[in-house]
Amino acid sequence: MYIGLISDTHGVFDKEFRDFLEPVDEVWHAGDFGGDIKFVQQIAAFKPLVGVHGNCDGYDIRLDYPGYQFIEREGMSILMTHIGGYPGRYDLRARAMIENLRPQIFVCGHSHILKVMHDDYYDMLTINPGACGVQGWQVVRTALRFKIENGNISDMEVFKLEREGKLF
Repeated sequence: MYIGLISDTHGVFDKEFRDFLEPVDEVWHAGDFGGDIKFVQQIAAFKPLVGVHGNCDGYDIRLDYPGYQFIEREGMSILMTHIGGYPGRYDLRARAMIENLRPQIFVCGHSHILKVMHDDYYDMLTINPGACGVQGWQVVRTALRFKIENGNISDMEVFKLEREGKLF
């Protein structure tokens, strides 16, 4: 299965990101969709969508997208939430879910910082795709795509798009 991973769109889903994600089977969104439910529906019409709401999302989005998802794809367990952190510095709620569910892959957003790190303590891959929207302080907008097959993750690619304009 070919996965596209984005986060922190904040109401922006540019053609360049759609082009990068065109070959994937499913898009995962790690929260802060932005906009309203119609914006989210546009992403869902593009590709099958699995997502969680973020701290900036309204109630219309929160009704359809929970605070966390625990899913399985191709023999791998995945925990997704918006505010998560990274190895050694997990958000308290995220750490409690990690300890309870023991995922093989932990996906989060919120920081607008692209990070892919193996957590030796929990023996899981922690992935934050950064932000593909224009809200925030990031200079480069990012997205990821990768394959999950037979209990393995492979072929991870990063898409980067320089940010234009003001940093707020």
